[in-house]
Amino acid sequence: MKRLQVVLAVALTLGGVNGAFAHSDTETTTPANGATVAAVEEIELRFDDPMRVTQLILTGPDGEIELERETGLEPVTVMRAVPIIDLASGDFLVEWRGLSSDGHPMQGGFEFSVAD
Repeated sequence: MKRLQVVLAVALTLGGVNGAFAHSDTETTTPANGATVAAVEEIELRFDDPMRVTQLILTGPDGEIELERETGLEPVTVMRAVPIIDLASGDFLVEWRGLSSDGHPMQGGFEFSVAD
């Protein structure tokens, strides 16, 4: 009986570990996190597994900036959006929320700066 309990405990532990690795995560962003760039033509997030991005917010020195998304709400591994206006110099924050391929809510963000 004790051996069965150990086997079940190990199986449950390994099952939990595999489940933890199933969540999507950002692999790269454009611009890169912490980068200083001269201009921004697009915002890009690359995920290691399909992500249904439900919210994408760009905030700069003058507040929120509207983005035009290239894709709708379907799961993607690459999410691209274009700022509606040219970005002035300053610091910017991109925040996103979504659902990973296993249905778990996820969120993240990154920062970059635009310099003359």
